[in-house]
Amino acid sequence: MKKLFNKKPKILVIGDLMIDISLEGECNKVSPEAPVQIIDIKSKKVTLGGAGNVIKNLGSLGADFGILSVIGADDDSKVIIDLLDEIKPLAKFIHLDEKRISAKKTRVISSHQQIIRYDQEKIIPISSNIEDVLLKNFESLLKDFDLVLISDYGKGVVTERVAKIIIELCIKSNIQVLVDPKGRDYSKYRNATLLTPNKKEASEACGIEINNEEALTQSLVYLKEQLNIKYPLITLSEDGIALLNGELIMFPTKARDVFDVTGAGDTVLASLGFALASKCDIIESINFSNLAAGLAVEKFGTATVSMKEIERFHAFLSEDKISGKIISIQSLSSLSEIIKNRNEKIVFTNGCFDILHYGHLKYLESASKKGQILIIGVNSDKSVRNLKGQSRPYIPEYERAYLLASLEYVDYVVIFDDPTPYEIISLIRPDVLVKGGDYKKSNIVGGDIVPRVETIDFIEGKSTTLIANKIVKSQN
Repeated sequence: MKKLFNKKPKILVIGDLMIDISLEGECNKVSPEAPVQIIDIKSKKVTLGGAGNVIKNLGSLGADFGILSVIGADDDSKVIIDLLDEIKPLAKFIHLDEKRISAKKTRVISSHQQIIRYDQEKIIPISSNIEDVLLKNFESLLKDFDLVLISDYGKGVVTERVAKIIIELCIKSNIQVLVDPKGRDYSKYRNATLLTPNKKEASEACGIEINNEEALTQSLVYLKEQLNIKYPLITLSEDGIALLNGELIMFPTKARDVFDVTGAGDTVLASLGFALASKCDIIESINFSNLAAGLAVEKFGTATVSMKEIERFHAFLSEDKISGKIISIQSLSSLSEIIKNRNEKIVFTNGCFDILHYGHLKYLESASKKGQILIIGVNSDKSVRNLKGQSRPYIPEYERAYLLASLEYVDYVVIFDDPTPYEIISLIRPDVLVKGGDYKKSNIVGGDIVPRVETIDFIEGKSTTLIANKIVKSQN
């Protein structure tokens, strides 16, 4: 993991670009015209899909990337180009073809569930003239990149000729080429470094029903021997990834909760490419990809993941799960979204927690029962000094956070510098805000942005100040 931080490989992507639209709303009634739901649309999100989601993932991981594609010469092509310009590719070649329609997928979502998806597209192979232009541009760009990804969504950009020549050019330049394949005939991907088919796709391409370990191994052998794939692997959804590397190696999934698999294949392709381009071996690369995909399926829609998120996830899954519960302020928004997508209520409280004592423990235990996830904001050393004087805190901020994170009923801890936790409350948007019984609800910071505020009485005679005074008296 550590060798991947601060890496910035250059990765060239070729494939089908499209638009992903999410229409999110509420359903409060059924249509009188037909037995269908009526969705009252509240928000619209327009993002890049297909190969566009691959490059978004690369950018989120910290890579430099280039993109080559062919789209329609229509109004939607302008949307695609504007979205590309926002993420600033290192190189860009987009050919506009008047015979095509720019692909667009629209998903209608209610209560975090996809109700329906409708597509607008025209699936036709690009012409030989456009193939020539695309390949010429690819060849001129190749020398500036470390690795190539082919994102084939079967819309007509990655023709048999295009795929074969790209792979040949990569082999001549000693550059690895990874493919997310489509269709039943994988012969056009022959000699690629690796393919990323799922179990269903591999079954169809290999002509083997993958229903046990023997059939899985046979399919991997087919990819190795018939197509000369260097690293034959198959993604297995909730069962992880299978690799044939002398023997069958299984990499169990890292997902905690699978919320939405949309775009997970793009995350796998991008993260494998990122790791291999950063000089990781295939085992390290798959382990990294498993972490990235495990995070992606916890998010709704075509999601991306960052290196910081992967680092925290890795810490959470490692033996030191306590450290994994201490998170940064920058991660709060995405963490909150993940939790809420699982329909779990977030409880937030905050304090200095200097010299953790019985009163703290009972207070936090009660707070944890107000929802499913308890997040604690801990004043940093600087913040504590400003609030309580230069002699405090007695315990450094990380040690205080670690002690809190070690409690079974505490899910996450975040350290903040500000005098109040208003900023982190606004990022988390908890369902319940909890403070001690000595506060009036109307005066609790963050109460204006949280739907529910509760107070919990402290246990009389239990406080950090009393403990500190007792220690001082015992020394005199």
